[in-house]
Amino acid sequence: MPEITIEKERILEMLQAKKYQDLRLYLDEHQPADINECLEELFEDEEISKEDLLRVFRLLSKDMAADTFAEMEPEMQEVLISSFTDKELKDVLDDMFLDDTVDVIEEMPANLVQRILKNVDPEMRQNINTFLNYPEDSAGSIMTIEYVALKPEMTVWDAFAKIRESGVDSETIYTCYVTDKRKLVGAITVRELLLAKYEDVIGDLMETNVISVYTTDDQETVANLFSKYGFTAMPVVDKEDRLVGIVTVDDAIDVMTEEATEDIEKMAAIIPSERPYLKTGIFETFKQRIPWLLLLMVSATFTGMILTRYETALAAVAALTAFIPMIMDTGGNSGSQASVTIIRSLSLGDIEFSDILEVIWKEIRVAFLCGLALSCVAFGKLMVVDRLILHNSGITMSVALVVCLTLLVTVLVAKMVGCTLPLIAKKLGFDPAVMASPFITTIVDALALMVYMNLATMILGI
Repeated sequence: MPEITIEKERILEMLQAKKYQDLRLYLDEHQPADINECLEELFEDEEISKEDLLRVFRLLSKDMAADTFAEMEPEMQEVLISSFTDKELKDVLDDMFLDDTVDVIEEMPANLVQRILKNVDPEMRQNINTFLNYPEDSAGSIMTIEYVALKPEMTVWDAFAKIRESGVDSETIYTCYVTDKRKLVGAITVRELLLAKYEDVIGDLMETNVISVYTTDDQETVANLFSKYGFTAMPVVDKEDRLVGIVTVDDAIDVMTEEATEDIEKMAAIIPSERPYLKTGIFETFKQRIPWLLLLMVSATFTGMILTRYETALAAVAALTAFIPMIMDTGGNSGSQASVTIIRSLSLGDIEFSDILEVIWKEIRVAFLCGLALSCVAFGKLMVVDRLILHNSGITMSVALVVCLTLLVTVLVAKMVGCTLPLIAKKLGFDPAVMASPFITTIVDALALMVYMNLATMILGI
């Protein structure tokens, strides 16, 4: 089925012509995510007034308005909440799922939070406060309490009646969870109910080996379980195994995206941000980048200190200087390859710290093969291109030997550093992504120079 796009120009045309009924029908043909994208464009257009934006939003049906509002960025949500009447705000909140409401509250300033809490019923206010007390980035903070709970003594007929009764307000009805005195004892899908007889008992049909998570479990762990088992929903229990909520696949996908973005930013030596790039201010972006740049700059001074120490040796054999960039870049690239592979494997749960010896042994063999191949190519290039074709008299057999041996040792050292640092960081409780390209490169640069200069001193006698 082809993608149906919503046209901003067409909306503006109907809005200016005051064809509100036609605009309402046009909006009803589209998905909340597409409507949100169009409203974002209107919001960013300085020629469009906030009144027109609010007018378009008010034309949406109640369900569509709630779903679209949940998709919005906090800035636009804040503008709309400030413009809503109390009745409009209550209507939107009543039709939103609890986890989406909590997400909105977490992004709003204190005055709007108070207004939101004032316009929800006491039961929802209590549930919101419970959600806000869960640790940040935990399963409890991303779950929803809107699910279908069945009893083991129910028949299939009773189960369908329960689904019809509570399914309207549930985020998903495909998987129903079976509880006994609030404790999770099983799960059953609607497919299994449809294929069963009406008089069959739920306790006889349910799956008792249910994979669940605790409210305090990290959200990344939850997302990994979704990826591993292909779930559409996962139950969340407290320390006494009482069912308190479920995490749905749409929230798991959001977590995967968020965690992947965070890892990429850390690997690039940037402090993670939850705001989109174009909506992040210049000074805020500066604050995210400058701490790591300062740290890496200061740590890079060790490279300068090593070069200063061996100034005399470099002056004696000037040809050595030309190969410093190649050696340092090769070391940095080798270390980055190993670190990225290990960080990804740690993220997927493929390896643990206990596998460190196996990882090191594998990287030693890979590094030896890579270093040997690079050394052979470099030796051929030095002797054929530099010495014979370009007639560079400074390239002697001894110099070529120093460069090639340095490449081999540098690749070995770089791969060792690249594979061990993320594992050690994980063991110490730090994010392994921090030990990525910039950090690894800085360490390897210094080590590569030390290897290069020491080999040159020993072989060339300088």
